[in-house]
Amino acid sequence: MTQKISKLLMKSVIRIPLIVWSLIVLYPIIWMFLGAFKSNGEIFASPWGLPETFNFGNFITAWTDYNIGSSFLNSLLVTVLGTVLCLVFAIPTSYAIERIKFRSSKILFNTYLSAMMIPMVLGWIPLFFLLLKFNMLDNLWALSLIYAVTQIPFSIFILTSFMSGIPRELEEAAAIDGMSQYGILLKVVTPLMTTGIITVSIMNAVTFWNEYFMALIFLQTDGNYTLGLAMDLMNREAQYTNAWGALFAGLSIAIIPVMIIYAIFQRWIVKGMMEGALKG
Repeated sequence: MTQKISKLLMKSVIRIPLIVWSLIVLYPIIWMFLGAFKSNGEIFASPWGLPETFNFGNFITAWTDYNIGSSFLNSLLVTVLGTVLCLVFAIPTSYAIERIKFRSSKILFNTYLSAMMIPMVLGWIPLFFLLLKFNMLDNLWALSLIYAVTQIPFSIFILTSFMSGIPRELEEAAAIDGMSQYGILLKVVTPLMTTGIITVSIMNAVTFWNEYFMALIFLQTDGNYTLGLAMDLMNREAQYTNAWGALFAGLSIAIIPVMIIYAIFQRWIVKGMMEGALKG
């Protein structure tokens, strides 16, 4: 009996702080979602209460009047394109470093690891002048490429850990059957590291979706704004127009895709990080 009580107390000591922390994190999000359905009068009269009616007018206003719709599509473009480009660059590089073992492969791997330690802010000004020289400022495709390149070191770090856990015998058998290095990479290695690819893709996609500062520096026209820039502009306008309901609706639109993606793939992300850590 005493043992059961002690176990219950131990579980309570662990779970109660987690529950409290969850409430602290979730409450502002729930408050934001509720505010998205309120009129300005309701927000000022009853900021903490439930909306009288669930009105979707704020979402329509945010989507059309404040260009959240076009910014949403811009963010979707740079996120998908940046994630795909990052995989295109990182998967072959990881394979070359981990499997081919050419001269200086260890140095190259350590160089990529060292790049993870360099603050990204140091490259913003040189990148700005580089894009200016090539007339690529205010270009979503160029921004996608920059996003992809910035996450290559992290992606290689994760993917090489997964590749090290793939039995070499499978690749040797494929090579005996006459398959080329490219065929082995695409048809043997890549399907066996699906968990790692999904983990890297989701983490990179969330990073690109939430990115703000590089978009602020490299994008100059409202039509190319990503969601982060559009929400910042909307926040500044809301101070003078009192469009708080539309602001909450815009924030909800920005956060819902991330929550959905993480809810669907959370097991893959946790599994991928655990497997990558163990294999590394």
